[in-house]
Amino acid sequence: MKLTSIGADISNNDVSCSWNLISSVEQNIPQLLELGAHSAELTNITGDDLVISAFVPDDKLEEINAAIVEILRNNAEDIGDVEGISPTPEGAGEGISYAEATIRQDRYPDALIVSFDTYGGESFVGKVANSALQAAQDMDGVTDTSSQIQDGPQKIPGVGYVSDQTDDPVVAATIEDIESMGIVAGAMMGAALGNKNVYLVERGSPSYVIPGSAIMSITAYMNGNVMDLAVPLSERMRILK
Repeated sequence: MKLTSIGADISNNDVSCSWNLISSVEQNIPQLLELGAHSAELTNITGDDLVISAFVPDDKLEEINAAIVEILRNNAEDIGDVEGISPTPEGAGEGISYAEATIRQDRYPDALIVSFDTYGGESFVGKVANSALQAAQDMDGVTDTSSQIQDGPQKIPGVGYVSDQTDDPVVAATIEDIESMGIVAGAMMGAALGNKNVYLVERGSPSYVIPGSAIMSITAYMNGNVMDLAVPLSERMRILK
């Protein structure tokens, strides 16, 4: 089984997602269950970016990916990132973001999904996303992490290609036991926030930051349940007096 997460900017503005957009996307997600997904949810809402994630059998990955993109396309206020998808690497443009990671079959499907949003396509955000991935790799309780953000076109199974101009990355780690969720989430969040001009926001928060900055949300997706970790992690890291 795999975790698949696909993010896109399909909002009609550059800083937030309307509740109408969020609601219409959520109403279409049950289609993914009908196609064979173990579970599927709108996991991250980060500025003007939405991320749909699903736990899927390996042989359903391409079909579910294509269906996620179709949901994003059909509900888009602005076709935006979906328009950058191409059947060939040469035609790929700025498009959707993609993360995929393997899940152990003998465990509940649990994962951490980190989504980033930039206002002006700030180039440093790929490095920020990779630092979050590197923090999770080889930690106890981590089954797998998604691929690092790299230069060049990216192939998305069942969908096509997007270029490296895609500037709102999504990264993920699959987790083997519940005790590891907070440890790995804290490491990923800390690594990302250690970079300059990166801010943690709650799920659904608009991108109200000084231009030249990036925002991030971090979500626990546990056996089909979505939990925004921004508040509990920030509360845990308060200085006790």
